[in-house]
Amino acid sequence: MFHPVQLILKKRNGGKHTPEEIRFLIGELSQGRLENYQLAAWLMAVWFRGMDDEETDVLTQAMIESGDQVDLSSIEGVKVDKHSTGGVGDGTTLVIAPIVAAAGGRVAKMSGRGLGHTGGTLDKLEAIPGMRVDLSQNEFLEQVRKIGLAVISQTGKLVPADGAMYALRDVTGTVDSIPLIAASVMSKKLACGADAIVLDVKFGHGAFMKELADARKLAETMVAIGRLRGRKVRAALSSMEEPLGSQIGNALEVDEGIRILRGERKGTGLEKVAYELAAHLVEMSSQGVDLNAARQKVAQIVSSGQALQKLGDMIEAQGGDRRVCDDPLRLPQAARKVEFKADKAGFLGGLAAETIGTAAMWLGAGRRTKSDKIDPAVGIVLQVEKGNPVQVGQTLAVLHVNDETHLQSAQQALQGAFNIVPESPPREPLIRDVIL
Repeated sequence: MFHPVQLILKKRNGGKHTPEEIRFLIGELSQGRLENYQLAAWLMAVWFRGMDDEETDVLTQAMIESGDQVDLSSIEGVKVDKHSTGGVGDGTTLVIAPIVAAAGGRVAKMSGRGLGHTGGTLDKLEAIPGMRVDLSQNEFLEQVRKIGLAVISQTGKLVPADGAMYALRDVTGTVDSIPLIAASVMSKKLACGADAIVLDVKFGHGAFMKELADARKLAETMVAIGRLRGRKVRAALSSMEEPLGSQIGNALEVDEGIRILRGERKGTGLEKVAYELAAHLVEMSSQGVDLNAARQKVAQIVSSGQALQKLGDMIEAQGGDRRVCDDPLRLPQAARKVEFKADKAGFLGGLAAETIGTAAMWLGAGRRTKSDKIDPAVGIVLQVEKGNPVQVGQTLAVLHVNDETHLQSAQQALQGAFNIVPESPPREPLIRDVIL
C-alpha cells in the first residue's frame, strides 16, 4: 500500500513512478481520499521534475479510466476529432468541423468553455441564437449518425480526474507542464472515442507554450500517447504570436468562420490554418486520398457551398438559427463601436496576441473568473495585418462595446499591442511543422 507523502517525496527527489503508484494516486483522487494540498504538492513536484513517456502514458490511461468513455462504435465510418491548445481569434473548429463532415468524416466532438481571453468553442457556438450544446449521449450519437457532425459540451463524468487536477493546476502555477498538459488533452480526446485526431499545438506570445521547442516536445508527447492507444494522431505546430483571426470575441468569431466558409475571407491566416488542418483530417479519414488531393477536396467542398450547408445542418439540429449562415448580422451585435487609432506611422511589425486577448476580455468577451458571464456580442475587430503600412490616425482596431465599465482598461491594454516599425517585417508560415 502506498502513501501520498511517499509518492510526493519520490517525485520531488527526481524518482520515476511505477504504473501502480500513478494508478494509486489517481484512484485516491477519484475516490475523494486525496487531499487538495497533497495533490497540489505532487503537481508541483511533477512541474519541477517532469515525467518520462511511460509515466505520462500511464497517467493518461488512469485519467481515462477515472470516468465514462464514449463508445462511437455504432457510428459507421472514421470518427475524427480536433483539438487546439488555445489562442486568440482561434475559431478553427467552426471552419474545420463542417468541412471534414462534408468530406465524409464523422466529426464527434466534445469541447469545453474558455477561461481567459475569450470563450471556448462552446461559448462561441452559444452566441448563435437558440444553439444547444448540452445534448444527451444518445442525441449526440444520433446526430453524428444522421448528419456526420456534432459539437457538444463535455459531460462531467468524462475524465473527472482531469477536472479535479486542472482546478488545482490553474491556481498553483502548474498549468504549463508538458506531461500534465499532454495527459489532460489526450485523456479527454481518447475518452471521446475518435479514430483519428489532429492536434493544433500553439506556440508564441498568445500560447501556453511560448517557445517552439517546448511546443514540439508537447506535440511529440501527445502523438506518442495516441499511437500507443492505436489511434491516428498528428500535431501541427502553429504560431500564436499574432491573433489567428481578425475578429476576437464569440459572435465575432462565428461571423468570421461563416464568412470564410462563404469564401469571403480568402488568404487570411485563419483560413490557411483551418484549411490545412481540415486537409489532414480528410486524408486521415479517407481511403487512398493523399494530402495534396485532400487539400483540393477541401477547396472544392468550400467553393461548392457544401461546408456552409453542413454547418447550417449542425446549427439547426442543435436548435440554433441556421439563418445566420446566410445573414451573420443575425448574431448578437454590440451597441457601440469604438475606433482605436495609430499614433505614429510605419509598418505593423507585429500584434501581441495575448495583449489583444486581454483587451477583449476587459470588454466582456472572456472570463477572468469561472463565475464571470460572457457577453457574446463584444470583442475586437483588427483592421490591419502584420506587414501593412500604417499612417498616423489610421484605425488599427474597432472595439465592439456594450458595458463601458472596463473600456478604458481595454484601450490601455491595446496601447502595447501594436508594434509599428520603420520597415515591413518578413512573414513566416503560420504552421511551422507537422508531427506525424
